[in-house]
Amino acid sequence: MTTTITQNLIENVEVSLKPTNLILSGKVSRYDGNLLECDGFPANIGAICEVETDQGTKEKAEVVGFNNGNNCLSLFQPGAQIKSGLTVSLKDDGYSIPVGLNLLGRVIDALGKPLDGDHIPLLRDTWPLNGVQLNPLLRKPVTDPLDVGIRGINGLLTVGQGQRIGIIAGSGVGKSVLLGMMSKNTNADVIVVGLIGERGREVGKFVNDILTSEAKSRTVVVAVPADRSPLLRIRGANRATAIAEFFRDRGKNVLLIMDSLTRVAHARREIGLALGEQPTAKGYPPSVVSLIPKLVERSGTGIGTQGSITAFYTILADGDDNNDPVVDTARAILDGHILLSREQTQLGIYPALDIPNSISRVMTEITSIEHQETANKFRRLVSLYLENRDLILMGGYSAGQDPELDEAVNLWPALVSYLQQTQDIKADFESSKDDLEKVLSG
Repeated sequence: MTTTITQNLIENVEVSLKPTNLILSGKVSRYDGNLLECDGFPANIGAICEVETDQGTKEKAEVVGFNNGNNCLSLFQPGAQIKSGLTVSLKDDGYSIPVGLNLLGRVIDALGKPLDGDHIPLLRDTWPLNGVQLNPLLRKPVTDPLDVGIRGINGLLTVGQGQRIGIIAGSGVGKSVLLGMMSKNTNADVIVVGLIGERGREVGKFVNDILTSEAKSRTVVVAVPADRSPLLRIRGANRATAIAEFFRDRGKNVLLIMDSLTRVAHARREIGLALGEQPTAKGYPPSVVSLIPKLVERSGTGIGTQGSITAFYTILADGDDNNDPVVDTARAILDGHILLSREQTQLGIYPALDIPNSISRVMTEITSIEHQETANKFRRLVSLYLENRDLILMGGYSAGQDPELDEAVNLWPALVSYLQQTQDIKADFESSKDDLEKVLSG
């Protein structure tokens, strides 16, 4: 009898401790084409919901804020036919994404759906969409160079495994071509490419070029074209970075290419202004300034047996303005920058590397003193020639007045030849160094 009474008491206690079923849906109360509000139900920022439409279909939306107890959401496909009173239900908390080796060789969108016409086998691993913070004091230092297959970068702007570097340029000076060359020629274990906010034609061309080369078996592409919603563009950037973090955690040396960081910033600006943030310089709200370092700091070297993420972020300098707020913010947080010059393109020099105005902040830590001295001399000769080019062309300079300028003029054809590289040529790290020494030795 005593045992039965005790069991009943335990069962009653267990029943009373069971959580009540939470209501994970609500009704639309307001919709203005960009944002919608619905009844408040438990959902964190970034959670994915499904919204009924007047046509009986369901559209996905993301929770972006709260207002007077209501949930504020933004649709992934704006312009859907939604009326007040339709149901909004929680689909996914948005915290983790599925990842795995089966992603290699595939093209996916911001939600992980395949874009290459085939299904993706089951992915058994997961990774937080917004990453895992690492203790900066435990991160390994950058000690080894990464061969990117481009002579001008290997020899003059040597990139280290785990370095974060920006490619800054205006439109139409060859950023996408440069990224394509790196993707095909690098010796990284895994290549993750985030094509964020680019033209659909550029996305198709880039994917077709990369995934037909031998690099296909180690490449993952996350593509979110310019006509997608700003939420999807940001989610695509986070997904590409999360995939890179997953492979780094498995000890791989990853090359992460983000094209472009500026489009991600523009997407954050659209969302911030829609939520009522006050615009600052050039219309960018404060959330943009916090987004860039948060995204960039996720790449870099790992801890212990982890690998590294070497990241290249393209940054569009609107109107060739290299003091744009996004350019300034990124340049301050990155480990170096490569400036592409429109003047170089006009001279027919591709890739259009502006060597005097570019810098790799870790080059001195991963290269020999001899290599550094040779690269500095090359940089000095290029800068000296470009500063006096107009004077030389006008015939206002006579040989013998400045020995170093004489050397720059005599070596200029060889300097240009070293910088020029066609898309089908691969220049490994050692040959890049050897060719650099040969050029300066005359």
